[in-house]
Amino acid sequence: MKILIADSFPASHSESLVRAGHELTIKPELDGGSLPQAIQTNEILIVRSTRIDENTLKQARELKLIIRAGAGTNTIDKECASSLDISVCNVPGANSRAVAELVMGLILSIDRQIPSNVMDAKQGLWNKKKYSTARGLAGQKLGILGMGAIGFAVAERARGFAMGVYALSKPGRSPDAENRITSSGIIQLDTQDELLKTSDIVTLHMPATETTRRMVNREFLSKMKRGAMLINTSRGDLVDEEALVDAMNSRGIRAGLDVYNNEPGASENTFKSQVFAHPSVYGTHHIGASTEQAQIAVADGVLAIVEAYINGKLINQVN
Repeated sequence: MKILIADSFPASHSESLVRAGHELTIKPELDGGSLPQAIQTNEILIVRSTRIDENTLKQARELKLIIRAGAGTNTIDKECASSLDISVCNVPGANSRAVAELVMGLILSIDRQIPSNVMDAKQGLWNKKKYSTARGLAGQKLGILGMGAIGFAVAERARGFAMGVYALSKPGRSPDAENRITSSGIIQLDTQDELLKTSDIVTLHMPATETTRRMVNREFLSKMKRGAMLINTSRGDLVDEEALVDAMNSRGIRAGLDVYNNEPGASENTFKSQVFAHPSVYGTHHIGASTEQAQIAVADGVLAIVEAYINGKLINQVN
């Protein structure tokens, strides 16, 4: 098979594809503008965050399979892919630990003002009084919206910090999921409003859909506690950024963000954003899944999908 990898990929796993007899092209520099020309004769496309739109798909004459090396597939036009008989598969859950670790890092950074501490130290400024005002995490109430693999991973780590963990009750959860929630000490609340009013910290772990886009709006933010934290390592378009800026200015909301509206598609670029630059935001560069451990786990999943496809099966098809 002719395979195009339009993002970085572990060398060991690339070599495995070559040893299996595939013709492999690796071009991590490709973006939405250059991908249509590069993809034309390839049968399998492997991507991470590169956007796959209708124009790209219609120029992919031989394409039969798109593999998202990760969980979220909101950057892929799945409806168009289906109309062209192109399967889209993903690798869910493999990066949940990495994202959960970043969530806890952002929470700690906000509570202890770690980035600001370090920046002042680099400039020769000593301000122990300013930075001795942290509340501490023990006993704080963490509300998790989205109890998938990442939500559970966050809950487990938060309990290690002696935090109270809250989630929404959900009819139809599997018995295994309910048992895991109960055994993890997670308290279930009936409504989102109740969760927002209860939580000192709210963290988002939901896909971007028609019902979740801009779910963090003025009404949502008005129901959070004054001075509460909002953590988003999920999808940028879950948040109305203008509403968030207003809430940070007027209600003391603090935010730890790894994803943004209209963030750059390339791994290196300039990015001007009111919310990214706001003094109440500690922002990272969409790196939630970017640990070596996570990348290897995801690459293992990609190889499994390729092998299954060669044998006439599809794993984790999402369209």
